[in-house]
Amino acid sequence: MSISAADFGKVAVVMGGFAAEREVSLISGKAVLQGLQSKGVDAHAIDLDRDVVSTLKQGGFDRVFNVVHGRGGEDGQLSGTLDLLKMPYTGSGVLGCALAMDKYRTKQIWQSLNLPTPNYLLIESKAQLADAAKLGFPLMLKAALEGSSIGVVKVSNEQALEAAWEEASACNSHVIAEQFVDGRGVEYTCSILGDRALPLIALHAKNDFYDYEAKYLADDTEYRVPCGLDEAKEAEIQALCLKAFKAVDAKGWGRVDVMLDQAANPWLIEVNTVPGMTSHSLVPMAAKAVGLSFADLVWEVLAQTLEVGHG
Repeated sequence: MSISAADFGKVAVVMGGFAAEREVSLISGKAVLQGLQSKGVDAHAIDLDRDVVSTLKQGGFDRVFNVVHGRGGEDGQLSGTLDLLKMPYTGSGVLGCALAMDKYRTKQIWQSLNLPTPNYLLIESKAQLADAAKLGFPLMLKAALEGSSIGVVKVSNEQALEAAWEEASACNSHVIAEQFVDGRGVEYTCSILGDRALPLIALHAKNDFYDYEAKYLADDTEYRVPCGLDEAKEAEIQALCLKAFKAVDAKGWGRVDVMLDQAANPWLIEVNTVPGMTSHSLVPMAAKAVGLSFADLVWEVLAQTLEVGHG
């Protein structure tokens, strides 16, 4: 069945919000809005605030494209609100968003299913930093409820642990220590669209890891599609990422980040249920590799709301 722009009705592209990723979300939201409008969709920008329910109801909106990165939008809060309104929306529901947003609980689920993820430890106080050191150095300290690598610090030695803890815990989030995977400067990401895994992208960041600067600001980060792995290895990692995505009840679209160690073993890092959609972003890059323009990509994501409505 062919879909026309009129089938979507009036669409709210909800962006911004209150989280540390607000500015990135506004950029992503603007790009999504322009993409939908270029296809004739009656799409409107809505900056997430405390009045979002009345804004959506009074505006006569039929569905929502959720592009709010981080807490408030990517953690299940917006999904739950829209479920109560019985308003269809893009992406994962409450459970998928809430689990994927929490790196600690995501890893607990993966571990319970014997999916490979680096060893980790929940750090609830400075007193536990000595336990974190047992993971070996270097290690990663991560604010478990942030995205875009906000509150993520690579720690090279025990002397640097306390300062790293201060930085990560300042994000008003619980913190995990995670064993470092030496990927020789290369990270991989697998974009998910519906039930298919798109081609892997290899990321070569000039910084210590693929941090906020490398994601959104730097012009010297290298992105490789094809990723350089052989076909069988790429297919193996794509299948693993689909399992990891479904394990946390993520749906619709998203991204799974993975590292390969020096023996080429894959290690799952995290799931993003509302990935970036900026000029530097990875999902549009992977979509382009299979012949989907940015406008086609956002159309396909929005079309999922006609197939399986939330609420």
